Amino acid sequence: MTALITRDELKAAIDAGSVTVVDALGGEYHAQQHLPGALALTLAEVDSKASGLLPDRDAAIVTYCSNPGCPNSSQVAERLTALGYTNVRKYREGIQDWVEAGLPVESA
Repeated sequence: MTALITRDELKAAIDAGSVTVVDALGGEYHAQQHLPGALALTLAEVDSKASGLLPDRDAAIVTYCSNPGCPNSSQVAERLTALGYTNVRKYREGIQDWVEAGLPVESA
């Protein structure tokens, strides 16, 4: 089970530059909007791209997807953990919660 992070904790970590945010939706969803600085990484890409995108296996990483009903963030977080990443958490509420709170997003 992946540890969770709250919106406020995640915003503070993004503002401090102390976390790598992973958008588990990827593709068009990532292009349309994503959390500030988020990297796109879907489950299908984790094995081939994680070491290049996330070279520090001890760095703070937070995965997210659309909302609590979306399984992508859990799947990506669990796969990263299986690959030896030691500090992975999940923002369960996802980008829907972030946007509804009026927080900034980026687009490609």
